[in-house]
Amino acid sequence: MKKIVRITTVPISLATLLQGQCKFMSQHYEVIAISSGGKLLEEVASNENIRVIPVEMTRKITPLKDLAALWKLYRILRKEKPYIVHSHTPKAGTLGMAAAFLAGVPHRLHTIAGLPLVEEKGFKRKILDLVEKMTYACTTKVYPNSIGLQQIALENNFAQQKKLTVLANGSSNGIDTGFFDPKKVSNAQRSRLKKELRLGDNDVAFVFVGRLVSDKGINELIRAFDKLSGQLNNVKLLLVGSHEKHLDPLLPQTEKRIQANPNILTVGWQQDVRPYLAISDCLVFPSYREGFPNVVMQAGAMGLFGIVSNINGCNEIIQDGINGRFIPVKNEEAILSAMQEFVGDFSNLKAGRDQYRQIIKDRYEREFVWKEILKEYQSLQ
Repeated sequence: MKKIVRITTVPISLATLLQGQCKFMSQHYEVIAISSGGKLLEEVASNENIRVIPVEMTRKITPLKDLAALWKLYRILRKEKPYIVHSHTPKAGTLGMAAAFLAGVPHRLHTIAGLPLVEEKGFKRKILDLVEKMTYACTTKVYPNSIGLQQIALENNFAQQKKLTVLANGSSNGIDTGFFDPKKVSNAQRSRLKKELRLGDNDVAFVFVGRLVSDKGINELIRAFDKLSGQLNNVKLLLVGSHEKHLDPLLPQTEKRIQANPNILTVGWQQDVRPYLAISDCLVFPSYREGFPNVVMQAGAMGLFGIVSNINGCNEIIQDGINGRFIPVKNEEAILSAMQEFVGDFSNLKAGRDQYRQIIKDRYEREFVWKEILKEYQSLQ
């Protein structure tokens, strides 16, 4: 049986972003996963029924640690002799593809699921551009997980068109619509949660799911919602996610507004977001940059209308005016206007829940995405 090595920087990517995929592929290949070590990587081994190898990698620029990781990856790949190495996440891509190239692995595949560099400027942007080009130069194929990311890669000359392929309809792993199904959250669960959050039956509930950081558009969202809740007394905003104050903190005035506004409900990071999506009416996702956001698919599968940034990934999952609305990036007035429109047409838009769910089922069902990736593996010569 041919051997595949999957590499991510940290094990949470294997556990969540690629959940189930390694187990599916292990029916056809011997699969080994490499990521930073710890309890979660051991859980991946158990849940996916695969072998794992820990290699410490960091998400930041750490030259000495990166060289040590590169050397360790090279030695592992020389020993294992895989047919395919497939990397995800920026650091794992850079180190994994370089190690695979040096080790002579015949098929070196990298998935782009986001490009943080698009928000950078100056010298740092030049360095990141160079690293990206070096990463892609070491690959035999590159898989942007959205059409928009493919376009960014081409516009920045990171790789030639012949090396780039968007698999399925985009997304790295699709979505399990059997799991993200509003029927899986009972009326009793909804009632308990609404009571706990003091969410009234006549309230219109907007929800954001994700990291509470600046580049997710939270500063603009909070300013816009502050205005909306000053105009209407039946709107709520649920914030489902954790802060990353050391990496991308919110503005101090944003933090103050969140604490001062009783209509903004912060619930922190949640293992299961389905109950929060089930009691909400509309996703608001004003992110600055994305690859192919799982949150937008999850909300759609739960039957929510989506107000999303007009950026790659988001504008492929959402069809403007059908299952959501596009807004320009970094524009609080556009966020406010879109939320006002949603409240104004609430009954009609809420009635489309089944249609919003069906669009996701038709295009992004998880097993369909897995089979398309498998076809790609099997086509490699």
